[in-house]
Formats: sequence, C-alpha cells, structure tokens
Amino acid sequence: MLTISRTLYDQIVAHARADHPDEACGVVAGPEGSGRPERFVPMLNAARSPTFYEFDSGDLLKLYREMDDRDEEPVIVYHSHTATEAYPSRTDVTYANEPGAHYVLVSTADTDGLGEFQFRSYRIVDGVITEEPVEVVG
Repeated sequence: MLTISRTLYDQIVAHARADHPDEACGVVAGPEGSGRPERFVPMLNAARSPTFYEFDSGDLLKLYREMDDRDEEPVIVYHSHTATEAYPSRTDVTYANEPGAHYVLVSTADTDGLGEFQFRSYRIVDGVITEEPVEVVG
C-alpha cells in the first residue's frame, strides 16, 4: 500500500494538470529504507510529449547525487497519461528500474467517467505489474 500525504498527492495532481497536454513526470524522495514519501521533486519531461515521458539525463543524475547526499531514495516515481487510463504502458514497464519504488500514474483524461483524473499506484518488479491501494492521509 502507498501511504501519501494530502499535500504530496495534491502536488503530483497539480503537476500533471499543469503540464497537460504533455505528460508530467517526477519523483518523491524519502529517507533511505523508510518507504516514506517526503520530498516532492517535479522533473521536466525532456520528450515534451503527450504520449511519452523521459527524464532529462542531466537532471536525473543531479537528483540521484542529491538523494545520495541526503541519504534518500526514490519512494515514488510518477508520471501522467494524458489520453489513456492510469495504467502502466509497455514502455513504462521497460523504464521501471526501481524495484522498491511505488509507480504512480495520474491520468488527466476522463477515461472512466469518474471525473477529470485518476491517481493509481503500482509496484513493477521484473516486468510484473501489481496495483496497490493508495491511502491519502492528513
């Protein structure tokens, strides 16, 4: 289960909406080994695409060095889908190289008639996608 603060939840959704119609992407870092998402790090989608996201390699290197210096790890890796449901694509699965992370997808398309966005979380390990519940606290 992903437990996330209302503030972080709202920041991820706001980033997804702000970057629409392009996909948004970013990381929420937390203390190493804690599993607690704490520090919101929105990233630039270097692909600037409505159907694909790519972290800028320089920004990503800087982020990993910063997390290393702060004894942090990526607890959440998030991105948005602008025209499809919040479910990992084959490309998303290929890019999922943090087996301990929660992969959050926000859809800014109303694909299910339930409103203007979906917020869903997955574990992706060795190509296997497992959806998990999300608990928003505070």
